[in-house]
Amino acid sequence: MMKRVGIFALIGSLLLVLLSPGLVQAQGGLTIAASSVDMEFPAKIHFSLSARSDADITDVRLYYTVERESFAQVTSEVYIEFVPATVVNADWTWDMKKTGGLPTGASVRYWWIVKDANGDKAETTPASIRFDDKRYTWRSVTENNVTMYWYKGNQSFAGELMSAAQQALTRLSKDTGAYLKAPVKIYIYANSQDLQGAMIFPQEWTGGSAFTEFGIITIGIDTNNLDWGKLALAHELTHLVVHQMTFNPYIDLPTWLDEGLAMYNEGVLGASFVGTLQRALSANSLISVRSLASPFSANTNEALLAYAQSYSLIEFLVTNYGQSKMLGLLSAFKEGSSYDNALARVYEFDMDGLDTLWRNYVKKQYQQTGFSAPTSLPAGSLNCLYDRIISSASPV
Repeated sequence: MMKRVGIFALIGSLLLVLLSPGLVQAQGGLTIAASSVDMEFPAKIHFSLSARSDADITDVRLYYTVERESFAQVTSEVYIEFVPATVVNADWTWDMKKTGGLPTGASVRYWWIVKDANGDKAETTPASIRFDDKRYTWRSVTENNVTMYWYKGNQSFAGELMSAAQQALTRLSKDTGAYLKAPVKIYIYANSQDLQGAMIFPQEWTGGSAFTEFGIITIGIDTNNLDWGKLALAHELTHLVVHQMTFNPYIDLPTWLDEGLAMYNEGVLGASFVGTLQRALSANSLISVRSLASPFSANTNEALLAYAQSYSLIEFLVTNYGQSKMLGLLSAFKEGSSYDNALARVYEFDMDGLDTLWRNYVKKQYQQTGFSAPTSLPAGSLNCLYDRIISSASPV
């Protein structure tokens, strides 16, 4: 088991990061003299360039890519407007309020191409910058494929969260065969307010996000709310693992599978969710499996039932068919199988068949008499419920 601890200082809300990509001098004296990047987290990245030539510089362009898991690399091209001259100072600001933001720790690769009136061209060697939240002095600890960053709380606080993360990975592997294929980064903010300050347009209930294509989790965990933090961390980490196991260019997972696995990996289903299932059973108001394949309702009570049913669906499949079948289902989705075809290939029933079998199971498992469950969510559960919605940044 590999484990290492590190510390790095990130000072100031504005930091000038002077990066000099390999500068190329073309024939005729065209030279890129300097290049710099100024980051204002979380809203802006400002790129600057100085160039000179014997002839008028007529064309300056910035190219950049966001480093994330993708089947096709997208390169953005920015045409810089300026007055042609032999000496040019050009700049461009990436305003993320217009395009969508990047998570803490995301990397951007960029380079410049400059041309002059003589037809000469100079191009910088691509350089990478990391879009870090420099408002805090982060410490870090790494174990296996997980690196955790935090700035408030002692080493024991981080150790408990890392232990919870490793235990969650072990449980997930035991139950489903799924495992981390690539390293992930987890940023622990001291509270939801600090976390929301790292987002462009946060919702007031936002307490955590899994940026699956970046392999990054950002989550607000108060040192006095460690138990909730461990559950939320297990949930979001499961989303990253499942994404790595099933990422494909053809089809997304049914929501009940993605959220159900994350719920199931937290541990025993909470009393509020159990009570919701029991009331739905009594009222004959369970949601169909086919409906649960789509994004869940924004209505709190309906969403609560959807999460509870998703947990129960995974419980049914894992308990009755085992790890190998679940791993087979994830593999089928990675190959791009449709929802019904993936289930039929592995379990020999489609979503409607699963619905019928699961309803018989859930009645035996959760339809009890004399059970008095809470009729509303306990303090903090509503925040936790919404924290489980995956947030993925989609910058240009």
